[in-house]
Amino acid sequence: MAADWVGCLVSIHCGATLGVYQGEVSSVDQTSQTISLRHPFHNGVKCTVPEVTFSAMDIKDLKILEIRKSSTEVPKQNGPDTSSTLTLVGGRKDMGSGGALVSSTPVMVPNKTEPKPQEGGVSPVPHYSKRSSSCRGPNQATPKKNGLKNGGHMKNRDDECFGDGMDDVPDEDFDFEGNLALFDKAAVFSQIDSSERRGNGARSRGTPGEQTPSRYRHDENILEAKPVVYRQIMVPQNGTKEYSTDSGLVVPSISFELHKRLLAAAESHGLSLERRLEMTGICASQMALTLLGGPNRLTPKNVHQRPTVALLCGPHVQGAQGISCGRHLANHEVEVILFLPNFVKMLEAITSELALFGKTGGKLVSNVKDLPKTPVDLVINCLDSHENGFLREQPWYKAAADWANQNRAPVLSIDPPVSGQAHAVEAKWSLSLGLPLPLSEGAGRVYLCDIGIPRQVFQEVGIKYHSPFGCKFVIPLHSE
Repeated sequence: MAADWVGCLVSIHCGATLGVYQGEVSSVDQTSQTISLRHPFHNGVKCTVPEVTFSAMDIKDLKILEIRKSSTEVPKQNGPDTSSTLTLVGGRKDMGSGGALVSSTPVMVPNKTEPKPQEGGVSPVPHYSKRSSSCRGPNQATPKKNGLKNGGHMKNRDDECFGDGMDDVPDEDFDFEGNLALFDKAAVFSQIDSSERRGNGARSRGTPGEQTPSRYRHDENILEAKPVVYRQIMVPQNGTKEYSTDSGLVVPSISFELHKRLLAAAESHGLSLERRLEMTGICASQMALTLLGGPNRLTPKNVHQRPTVALLCGPHVQGAQGISCGRHLANHEVEVILFLPNFVKMLEAITSELALFGKTGGKLVSNVKDLPKTPVDLVINCLDSHENGFLREQPWYKAAADWANQNRAPVLSIDPPVSGQAHAVEAKWSLSLGLPLPLSEGAGRVYLCDIGIPRQVFQEVGIKYHSPFGCKFVIPLHSE
């Protein structure tokens, strides 16, 4: 009868010192009172030896985890309920001296703590692992949880649950570096590049007549288009400098005389000086707000750190443009300090712009001593005039230019003069109107703003014009 238990999965508890072993019964020796397990697990860890043999004196408890199909039919016994715990005892149904087995015949000793067998069936066998549950016999019932709270019994349950199914685990770690070295990245990338080159028109190596489809980037148009013409603006007289936009369009500079003719033609068609001043003020203020930090600086939560801008204006049209810019900045919660010298008679455009600026709450000063002693966030320079160069000899001009150069704030020049005139104030940015003038290096980085001159007005003065602005009103220009 001992041979009937060969092939069963059992759990042997050998006490606190030796621990718990699980495995498949390979043999039961009735003479030497030993039992052997193949593929053993010790405390949930697979043993390095293929087989382990136990003596009866070392076994404290033995439980059957899985009964093979040939041993499922166990003789029915009269009396109390049988259990899935198999204990080898002697003929007197107790252990001999030293725990040795007195009889070689194994019998089923009932365990009152285990659940009762179902009527007409075999005692339920506990299954805790996925392997044992999938190999359950046809007559085995689903086990119920017992009420044992014993720590040793709970440890056995953990071993039965997590100590199985480790046969497929490799003994050696996976060699990531060795397998990565087998991948020839250079060859793969070379193959990708060659396939992309073939896709430009050459036939692939596959089916004859089949072409490799072209590959496009996310910013490329898949529709066929005409070649891009980057020189879309043609002037009658080539200026001394040419600029280009971020997209590569060429923007030539024009002379001051052609610039005057262009503005006069626009004014004759209804683009008055007041409209130009408003458009210039909007574009210049938008650029200044961006330089001041934009939405990162001008927020309702940052009212205690409002930016400060100093506007230096002269008594001319360029000064009126600066006053218009200061009005829009003040409307956007920027602290504006406007410097304008006192004159007995001023241009009508300056007078009207000053009247509007006075309604914004901005500060107006006529003396350089009233300008801030500490650095401001931005200085906007509108001191220079294209036609009147004698203003630079005036004391107020020199004092304002010295204050701007000594103040450590960056300078933005609006509509600065051409390169033939030296810049008294070194600017970091310069904003040109319509088309740029040939500015010198002291003008800093050049920007161009759209003041609303129609295309036909450009054609009247001999300029072939296509707008380079795209979706913006202020664009940067790069020197060629």
